[in-house]
Amino acid sequence: MALDLDALTRGDFLFATGIECSYPTITGRNGRRQRRDQLATCFHYQRWRDDLQLTHELGIKYLRYGPPYYRMHLGPGRYDWSFSDEVFAEMRRLGIEPIMDLCHFGVPDWLENFQNPEFPELFAQYAGAFARRYPWVRLYTPVNEIFIAAKLSALHGLWNEQLQSEKAFVTALKHLCRANLLAVEAIRRECNDVFFIQSESTEYFHQGCQEPEMVAKADFENQRRFLSFDLLYSHPPCPEMRDYLRRCGLQDGELDWFMNHGLGERIVMGNDFYRRNEQIVLPGGKIEPAGDVFGWYLITRQYWERYQHPIMHTETNNIGQGEGEAARWLWKQFLNVRLMHGEGVPVIGFTWFSLIDQVDWDVALKEERGMVNPVGLFDLDRRPRPVAAAYRQIIRDFSGTLSSTTGPDGEQATSFG
Repeated sequence: MALDLDALTRGDFLFATGIECSYPTITGRNGRRQRRDQLATCFHYQRWRDDLQLTHELGIKYLRYGPPYYRMHLGPGRYDWSFSDEVFAEMRRLGIEPIMDLCHFGVPDWLENFQNPEFPELFAQYAGAFARRYPWVRLYTPVNEIFIAAKLSALHGLWNEQLQSEKAFVTALKHLCRANLLAVEAIRRECNDVFFIQSESTEYFHQGCQEPEMVAKADFENQRRFLSFDLLYSHPPCPEMRDYLRRCGLQDGELDWFMNHGLGERIVMGNDFYRRNEQIVLPGGKIEPAGDVFGWYLITRQYWERYQHPIMHTETNNIGQGEGEAARWLWKQFLNVRLMHGEGVPVIGFTWFSLIDQVDWDVALKEERGMVNPVGLFDLDRRPRPVAAAYRQIIRDFSGTLSSTTGPDGEQATSFG
């Protein structure tokens, strides 16, 4: 079945925010593993009613929301719905439609980490049980930012398994992609009227010199950035990436499954973008943030041309820029979205992430420093930041002027796939 944009959006342009819900594990100062639960750090467990009310008062109908997977999936076939039952009842009362984020950078302790080959099937069972419990939920991100979860857990060694090898990265990537796709299948068995918005980091690697090895390294990274979407959309990776996947342990039969699963038709391409998403490959091979050079529009264009799937800008904020830059960054991102939408590309929504400030994201949660990052529409005391007024204005002024179902030829398009 094709992706029916009319059914997905119900005529809305999806203006959204989110509750930051990351919960990877790291090694703390005492050498012990510890959970970095942003829902706890940012006091959402105590103030979730306030957070939902603030979302409602801003006029935001769509909320990227992730209940704590590691606290809810207690073992095979065992679940604790006590927290989510309360929260989702209040969401329904307020008329907030969740974009349900089921796995956000971490797993329950009993599943260990993303190297576990049993993770995909067990996670899919949880996703199916979730859909049975909440059949009114229509929008899902089964696994958030698959590429980043695999990279920071298994290539950069910061989270969860804390490995630093190409083979571990590919193992995590294939398990996360398979988990996402099996969850799509399990959720659709429970409720056919569902859609999937796949939040993923939108990246680009600039050449910082003309050394042949560094040019090749930038080219390699600019192909590797596509791998999660390639596997989710059954888009054949380039020959270099196919060889890389094989060298790192992806069997030909596994790649064949990814190229033929037929589960990508209802997956909207969610393109997340921050200033750090553009990197530069320097002499000697060091990779550093390049800042906002091309921007969301040009880089997302590359993803659109590759996959031809409807798009949503699913994450952005002013991390690393200071509170004073938030409104300017908000407008820049939204105007990028509006430009692409005006050219006839099916862009269905925009997200400021997140509703409230975050903690220690300036160091990717790898250290527990307690540094508040002023990136929210509200601070941790739930007082509005200036960016909240700017976002309210955008929602008020543009909600009625953006169609969510414009096709690539400028005509009204109701389906893709």
